[in-house]
This record gives sequence, C-alpha cells and structure tokens, in this order.
Amino acid sequence: MSSGRRNQLKSLLLQIGEAMLEEEAREAEKEKMKFMEESCPVLSIPGCMQELQELCRKIHKQLDLVDDERYDMETKVTKSNKEIDDLKLMVQDLKGKFKKPALKRVKMSADAMLSALLGSKHKVSMDLRANLKQVKKEVKEEELKTGDWRKNIEDKAGMDGRKKMFETDA
Repeated sequence: MSSGRRNQLKSLLLQIGEAMLEEEAREAEKEKMKFMEESCPVLSIPGCMQELQELCRKIHKQLDLVDDERYDMETKVTKSNKEIDDLKLMVQDLKGKFKKPALKRVKMSADAMLSALLGSKHKVSMDLRANLKQVKKEVKEEELKTGDWRKNIEDKAGMDGRKKMFETDA
C-alpha cells in the first residue's frame, strides 16, 4: 500500500471518528436535558405566602429524600470497596505470592552487612586484607655494596681524600 493511500485512509478514519464523537456528545446533551425536564419541573413562584410555604415544604421533603438516597449509595459503595479489598487479599493468599518491593542500592561495608544479617550477637569481621598471602621483600645485594654515599664523599673531600684516592689507585 502506498503512503498516499495510507494517509488518505487515516484521514477518512479520523473524519468518521470525529463525526461519531460529535453525535455522541449531542445524544448525551439530549439525555441530560430530558432528565432535567423530568426531575426538575419549571419553577413557578406563587404569589401568596401560604403557597410559598407549601412549596418550601415540598422542596425540603425532596431534599431529604435525595440526601437519604445519597447516604444509602455512599454506604453501598464503601461496603463494596471493603469487600473488593478483602477479596484481593484472599486472592493474594491463595496465590501465595506477594508483591516484591523495588530494591534500592545501599552503600554498606561488608562488616556492616554481616552485622545486620547476623545481628549484634555474632561478632564476625570480614577483613579481606588479613586473608591475603604475605610477601616478603628480598633485599638486593647491590644496595648493600654501595652503602652510604655521604661517607664516600666525605672521605674524598679535602687533601686527605685526594691522597687516599691516589693511594688506592696506585
């Protein structure tokens, strides 16, 4: 299928979807208006005081009925939410699996980790350097032969040093 054809089909689908959404919005508005006409008749304010008081009593009774219905609905919703939570817990128990929390990286030394795992009763130290093999340094023979260079210079300094230098060479 070419890209032009694909774009044409997409635009047709979008137009159809837009028309359907507009139609649904109009239907919802019509239903809302119908419900409002049924539930709330046109308010006619009476002229005399007795008719006005009677209208207030009637509206007050309707308010009480609506509040009772609202309260009943709220209790049903809370009861059903509690039931849903209980059922979720039962399902979890039946599965035997619990949701694992996301683990976070913790910067902790090996000693601190062992003490946290084993508790304060066990004193285990994880000194890795103590387990390393000890290597002894070998002393080089050349260092022993050279000795202290300061002595050599002091011996050669001055006239006495020069005599010794010539005496040893000759």
